[in-house]
Amino acid sequence: MSAPADRSPTAGPFDLTPPTPDQRAVLVERLSDEERHVLLSHGTEAPFCGGLLDNKKPGTYACRLCGLPLFRSGTKFESGTGWPSFTAPYENAHLKLVQDNSYGMVRVETLCARCGSHQGHVFPDGPPPTGMRFCINSVSLAFLPEGQPPARSVQDWVEEGAAF
Repeated sequence: MSAPADRSPTAGPFDLTPPTPDQRAVLVERLSDEERHVLLSHGTEAPFCGGLLDNKKPGTYACRLCGLPLFRSGTKFESGTGWPSFTAPYENAHLKLVQDNSYGMVRVETLCARCGSHQGHVFPDGPPPTGMRFCINSVSLAFLPEGQPPARSVQDWVEEGAAF
């Protein structure tokens, strides 16, 4: 008899199953106060202050909370807005887009599809080829240099994430 099929939601090789309460507690404990504010309370870091704004190294930008890869360095561009900006997600399934009516504006919020953490917003004013600008908080991201594989699951991030 074979083992039961894994019924976890996936996006390619990445497991999109949300963190368990115990895993989430470990991951939240690792966050700084500013990271907690932005990721968990839909906050925003100050413009032109983020540690990844001027990063030009090749690699992958992953969710700081759960490690899901969200953007590739090749899609990053200088938008002049003060936050890292990208033209496309790593995989469409890795982001959840939600209408945000806060502050008297209508915007589209970007959330990590695995853990639901706030990343930033997306706007239809980016450069070709997509015309999209994913405007993301640096503190919402962990940068993985080229050659360092992203975490395939929350458990991988729990076990390996202490180094990020």
